[in-house]
Amino acid sequence: MPIPLISLENVRLTLPSRAGAVEILRGADLSVKAGDAIGIVGPSGSGKTTLLMVIAGLERVSAGKISVAGTHLNGQSEDALTAFRRDTIGIVFQSFHLIPTMTALENVAVPLEFKGRGDSMEAARRQLERVGLGHRLDHYPGQLSGGEQQRVAIARAMASGARIILADEPTGNLDQETGRQIMDLLFSLKVEDGVTLLLVTHDRALADRCDRIAEVRDGRIVAGNA
Repeated sequence: MPIPLISLENVRLTLPSRAGAVEILRGADLSVKAGDAIGIVGPSGSGKTTLLMVIAGLERVSAGKISVAGTHLNGQSEDALTAFRRDTIGIVFQSFHLIPTMTALENVAVPLEFKGRGDSMEAARRQLERVGLGHRLDHYPGQLSGGEQQRVAIARAMASGARIILADEPTGNLDQETGRQIMDLLFSLKVEDGVTLLLVTHDRALADRCDRIAEVRDGRIVAGNA
């Protein structure tokens, strides 16, 4: 049986608050094969986004085991986790998270420059052309529509050769038709590059496009965890 690309075993995350400790994840188990697309659904506050954050190494788990692309994230240093994300993970957020003072081309080139790529600008140009923005290279985020900004964000996530794309409500700030176009693009690029996709969404129809649906409730994955 092949080793899963992503493995969570009894993962727990407890965070402090003024009212006391809050359990965000309460024993989450998840196994994902390379190349799969997983739709992550569940009510607001159930722990869906937190699940992505622990997989990306952006939140440290309180208990349990987590392994992603052969890296055991438990106990890793911040520098090691940064290198892991740089080489392995691409993230697409609902709010785009583009740098407003940089052009589309510069935004996509940033992760490539962090990797020390000497061809970062040319590689960024190719990625923007893939997402249909070859004519918007020198535009700033404020000059782009919401759909165009999300295309830039997708190009940035794919540019560094990430093996895993984490998409957190990527159509949440877009109208229905633009959102459909963005998801068509994301699934198309996933197939072309052979990446693994974890998609958090409230849209069940969108989740149904994935290979499997994982349902999160009260910090646990209650269906579709393997």
